[in-house]
Amino acid sequence: MTKITLISDTHSYFDEQIEKHLYDADEIWHAGDFGEVDTLRFSPKNQPIRGVFGNIDGKNIRSLFPENLQFYCEGFNVLMTHIGGQPGKYPARVKNLLKEYSPDIIICGHSHILRVVSDPNYKNMLYINPGAAGHEGFHTVRTLIKMQLENKKIESIQVVELGRRGRR
Repeated sequence: MTKITLISDTHSYFDEQIEKHLYDADEIWHAGDFGEVDTLRFSPKNQPIRGVFGNIDGKNIRSLFPENLQFYCEGFNVLMTHIGGQPGKYPARVKNLLKEYSPDIIICGHSHILRVVSDPNYKNMLYINPGAAGHEGFHTVRTLIKMQLENKKIESIQVVELGRRGRR
């Protein structure tokens, strides 16, 4: 079993509300827009960080993370990209990635809109956007997702509310 904390759109913000949800993770996945935060803070126990850069990320983050990431975890074929659209409204770039990789799960950030849905147009691929954990944007509640994957099954998936978005 692999325990994952999935986060996105931190926009240079990292607080104890985020940190406390990283300790029990085996892996931390970040769907882009880290900002200027020290990425090592996202791994309090030196867990692996899988991530992609987002549109606000500078060359320091872009040198550490790719634009698109395809990998396998617990039998799932996972595709991660920051600007991924949504089911029924994928941009052409993402449609090409979906055709090339045929993922079981696609993870996106960017919109700051929390969404977990099955996409019947792509063999019931699971679309996940964990919302935004930072304060920048129009979302009202900061969120992340915790999930447990085991042998090509999602054992649990939990939305975690981190508090209201506000000015820093």
